[in-house]
Amino acid sequence: MKKRFPRLPDSELEVMLALWEGHPDMTRLEVEQYINRDKKLALTTVLSMLTRLEKKKFVSVVRNGRNNLYNPLISREEYQQQESCSVLEKLYGNSLKNFVASLYSGRGFAREELEEVEMFLKNLDCRGE
Repeated sequence: MKKRFPRLPDSELEVMLALWEGHPDMTRLEVEQYINRDKKLALTTVLSMLTRLEKKKFVSVVRNGRNNLYNPLISREEYQQQESCSVLEKLYGNSLKNFVASLYSGRGFAREELEEVEMFLKNLDCRGE
């Protein structure tokens, strides 16, 4: 049985993105600097989000002198897979065709994008065959 974890609010997801795109043992200041490239958040806000993520078991915290060092416990790929399956199930009734049709109706695809998806689908390991 796969490990399930809660869906993150956007603010906490931004912190996780910083940790996933950063390096091991990031400090709160490094996470804050990453997030503040796009928007300004207070020190206490970032610290609160890191604390919530620790309680949810998304990050580990190790004390190193005067700093806490943060590391993701859940990989970006694990989170993306769970969220993708959830969206596919809840919004598209588990229909990949309906999901792709919805993406396509929003905009056209470049031929290269379609060829890339086609190659991906051809290279999938078909289960049960």
